[in-house]
Amino acid sequence: MVSRLLYRDGLMLVIDKPAGLAVHRGSPNGKDRDKESLEDHFDTLRFGLPRAPALAHRLDRDTSGCLVLGRHRKALAQLGKLFRNGAIDKTYWAVVEGSPEAEEGVIDLALGRLDANIGWWMKPDPAGQPAVTRWKVLGRYSPPPCGEGLGVGVERSATPVDAARHLTTPLPTLPHKGGGKLSWLGLEPLTGRTHQLRVHCAAMGWPVLGDAIYGTAPRTGGPVLHLNAREIVVPLYKNRVPVRVTAPVPEHMRERLAECGWDGEENSAPSFRDSTEANEPEMTQ
Repeated sequence: MVSRLLYRDGLMLVIDKPAGLAVHRGSPNGKDRDKESLEDHFDTLRFGLPRAPALAHRLDRDTSGCLVLGRHRKALAQLGKLFRNGAIDKTYWAVVEGSPEAEEGVIDLALGRLDANIGWWMKPDPAGQPAVTRWKVLGRYSPPPCGEGLGVGVERSATPVDAARHLTTPLPTLPHKGGGKLSWLGLEPLTGRTHQLRVHCAAMGWPVLGDAIYGTAPRTGGPVLHLNAREIVVPLYKNRVPVRVTAPVPEHMRERLAECGWDGEENSAPSFRDSTEANEPEMTQ
């Protein structure tokens, strides 16, 4: 867990959450009660404080990237207020099936529970809670003409082609929403509803690659969800610039992003304060 630390100061930590690991412990009587969670490892992140940090917000089990923890009660209260008021900017990167017609836009689509008896699955619902997402296309991939490469439903060509232009592993099996096309999107949730980005992308006709709930991926054995909490900006301190933290691109997304035009540059390095934390605000636990 320490190796996944992206930022640390006297009030908060930001860690790089891996995909496939739940943030919360399962309920004592639930089916997930014995499964590992991120919370099981928080004690290693005390860094001298008497208590372990706690979650200031949450990410889906299958989503990777920036996750904020508060280091003590007052910090958690302050962070909670910022999240509730929409003062914290969050940017996600996603690889989606298909190709949006426009280059950018806003999805304003209320969401409600799919079924009160099925966990946290959501659906578009005019009577649900408001949900707004800003999106922008950052890159696109289109499969080669029929007979070349490894597009969905397309066999290899007998004619040699430039292998560097094509995927080294197959795209998801049919059905595929985009006919082999993929898009790299930047997503900014302006509200914080459960599964908001996944439901919004699916409702627009371009589900997130690897989404086994709202997309076309199989329930088991499919690709890992290609959704990463790429950057978070937290205006935690008065009279200081907001804390900006960027997560590295996870290994499972690198190939598809490269196919969509990502140049492999991380752009931002992890941020750390001085280990003495001498200049941090005075807040008691």
